[in-house]
Amino acid sequence: MKIVAILLSLSLLVLIHELGHYFFAKLFKTRVEKFYLFFNPYFSILRMKKVKGKWAFSFFSRKSPESFEKENENTEWGIGWIPLGGYCSVSGMSDGSHTSAKVLDSEVKPWEYRSKPAWQRLMIILGGVIMNFIGAIIIFSFILFFFGKESLPIQNASMGYDYNKVFLKNGFENGDIILSVNAKPITEMNQVVEELFLDNSSHCTVKRGDKIIKIMLPKDFSTQMNADNSSTFAIPRFPFIIDKFTTGSLAKAKGMMIGDSIVGINGVKTPTFRDFTKEISNYSNKEINLNFFRKGQEYNILIKLGENAKIGADSRSPYLIYPTKKIEYNFFESIPEGIAQGTNSLIVYVKQFKYLFSKKDTSQLEDVDTIGNLFPSTWNWKMFWNMTAFISIILGIINILPIPTLDGGYAMSTLWEMITKRKSSDR
Repeated sequence: MKIVAILLSLSLLVLIHELGHYFFAKLFKTRVEKFYLFFNPYFSILRMKKVKGKWAFSFFSRKSPESFEKENENTEWGIGWIPLGGYCSVSGMSDGSHTSAKVLDSEVKPWEYRSKPAWQRLMIILGGVIMNFIGAIIIFSFILFFFGKESLPIQNASMGYDYNKVFLKNGFENGDIILSVNAKPITEMNQVVEELFLDNSSHCTVKRGDKIIKIMLPKDFSTQMNADNSSTFAIPRFPFIIDKFTTGSLAKAKGMMIGDSIVGINGVKTPTFRDFTKEISNYSNKEINLNFFRKGQEYNILIKLGENAKIGADSRSPYLIYPTKKIEYNFFESIPEGIAQGTNSLIVYVKQFKYLFSKKDTSQLEDVDTIGNLFPSTWNWKMFWNMTAFISIILGIINILPIPTLDGGYAMSTLWEMITKRKSSDR
């Protein structure tokens, strides 16, 4: 599922990005020679082009048909066989290859990229990034329209949260509920990410049992978090209430039912799902005495575990256990909220870039958001579109960096030309 999700998501985002280049190229009467989804070395799965006013198709071909070559004004559309990206080949634009280098030695044509004024070339270059951001906003808006926004208010998770090692090392305890950061009230966990990690906060207030405690944070707390390899910093603590059984479930075979709440193993209390998974891992190929509640009545059963030390039951989601907050949006309400969500995601991600250029964190460059792990192992349309929108913003930011071969490299050169009024060599 993760492989399918990442390929589908990136294919869609490449299409959106390249359509941005295509749109501005055609807007400024610049020819687009080829537009491909996926790369096509040696052969293409599909080629199609308008020839003499009608669409012509070529399947599994090594090169474009002769009839395609005669229609220079029209774009050849195609699908390659390597699903790792795509491209929009704009006439008269160099990508550093041997072929494009030859083009630059030829006479400038009025329909070519290099013949256009600098501001038009800049818009053609930035078209992909612009479409990435617009695409993310459109996706966020439609998510809000179709699904609404559901969140778990941080204080509604009454059992508190389990924290990673960086939090625990700096004074937090499992079960703490964060109330405020720098005296700013916190209602949702995404606010903690923004306030605690990205804005160099100095302290936060937590509820620990019946006490309210102030935790002072070191100056490098956000740096510690960004250097940590944990995929999550905090997860809500919730009881193990059986939601469904897996195939061949040992628990189901012993008479357990959906809705049963597991609270202990061999006399050891396991009030949360995480406590249970940690404790049961010690009993591979052993018999356990499982303690659980059903409709207020306590029960005990013996289960002989296998090598994987699992009982074959999944827990109910904390979103189904604790009261959540859900907001519905009509079509017109979803648009400004989608813009706000997209803008906020952009700001949060840009703020993280300060860690990429610090001496301490250069070793972490390759670890920033492994895209494949953003997707769940089971299919979920809402999660898929959320992750696609977020990755669209990531790709937009990465592409605008002033690095040769990226859009940002071309944009930087063009901006320099606009500032100095001197055109640099195309080569």
